Amino acid sequence: QVQLVESGGGLVQAGGSLRLSCAVSGSTFSSYNMGWFRQAPGKEREFVAAISWSGASTFYADSVKGRFTISRDNAKNTAALQMNSLKPEDTAVYYCAARRQLIPTTPSGYHYWGQGTQVAVSS
Repeated sequence: QVQLVESGGGLVQAGGSLRLSCAVSGSTFSSYNMGWFRQAPGKEREFVAAISWSGASTFYADSVKGRFTISRDNAKNTAALQMNSLKPEDTAVYYCAARRQLIPTTPSGYHYWGQGTQVAVSS
């Protein structure tokens, strides 16, 4: 059973930065592609970023491109999302997700999920 635990959320002013982490246990982390998603109140869960198992390939939603950076450390079984130049519209619960082989950009494509961490950006 793969378990994912996010951390690093909080309240930050617009223009500030946060770094989210996702700790993975229960399986071989380096065999999983990782994704970050977010869900704002009253909205559907949306794709933020994804990274291949090796870290060689990364993908971003247009809304975060140039501001967010996804990374992973296979030796530490963690994935991270560095968020810079935050905007109020980035406010959401952020989730990390994992699956093998494919790197989907839709929530339904992922097999394992964390519980989420809240990010709030004040104007």
